Amino acid sequence: MAKAFASQGDLGEKKISFTEVGKDLWAFTAEGDPNSGVIIGDDSVMIVEAQATPRLAEMVIAKVREVTDKPITHVVLTHYHAVRVLGASAFGDVQVIMSDKARAMVVERGQEDWDSEFQRFPRLFEGHESIPGLTWPTTTFSDSMTVYLGNRKVEIKQIGRAHTAGDAVIWVPDEQVMFTGDIVEYHSACYCGDGHFEDWGGTLDAVKAYNPHSIAPGRGDALVGVERVDAGLEATRDFVESTYRPAQKVAARGGSLKDAWDAVRDACDAKFKDYAIYEHCLPFNVARAYDEARGIDTPRIWTAQRDLDMWEALQG
Repeated sequence: MAKAFASQGDLGEKKISFTEVGKDLWAFTAEGDPNSGVIIGDDSVMIVEAQATPRLAEMVIAKVREVTDKPITHVVLTHYHAVRVLGASAFGDVQVIMSDKARAMVVERGQEDWDSEFQRFPRLFEGHESIPGLTWPTTTFSDSMTVYLGNRKVEIKQIGRAHTAGDAVIWVPDEQVMFTGDIVEYHSACYCGDGHFEDWGGTLDAVKAYNPHSIAPGRGDALVGVERVDAGLEATRDFVESTYRPAQKVAARGGSLKDAWDAVRDACDAKFKDYAIYEHCLPFNVARAYDEARGIDTPRIWTAQRDLDMWEALQG
């Protein structure tokens, strides 16, 4: 290869923030690394996203213990990606929740995704030797489910395809707070390599329809207040559309993947080059946008070898 993936050289430590996004609701963020969420009920705690390894999950647990000693009883995984789910064992014998579709994607491509992400982004797999294997849910749902943490109602739903086909959001109605997973990002590139560009905007509309007062996004700072929520939604929409439309035009005229890469860079670099993980995401985003524009609805499975082949084609 002409050069390594951008993320292979991203080895510096990130500053962790723990932000209250509503009463007894917290966002664990780390400068563009995968976020986790914390929902504290009357007598127990729900975690949103398990991190990539048990060692990293322990950092989330340490922050939880700064604000409550209630037991962690539930872990909700918004989708199947390795950096979100492989740390689940750190939480012990808890209820692990995924959508049916997300579980099916673990079956179909979970190991390949793990191998691919491990190659691309080694820093996020600190302590990888402690991962016991693929993470499997103990509970799944087909459309929506409700969990009561005492009197606190938590709604877990699929509201549309975006980052993956199995995306779920977590809605806490008493505070009008939503945990969106990677459907929404803030000042961080969206990873679209397994995404659905044509659906993403409608899913953002569905998020907005809840009128959230705060959002804990998948990456980037917590969005506290309606003004910040709206800014995060619109920036995410702009990123997705600015990636897809140039690739779509290239595909329509029979251009190559490299042509799409050049066109997307022309459209996106000036606006988004300072976003976290922008260079990491870009080749995968272009490849998926080019595929979708050519009528490939189901994202092709990323493998460690496919990553390398794609990157070499773009750098050639």
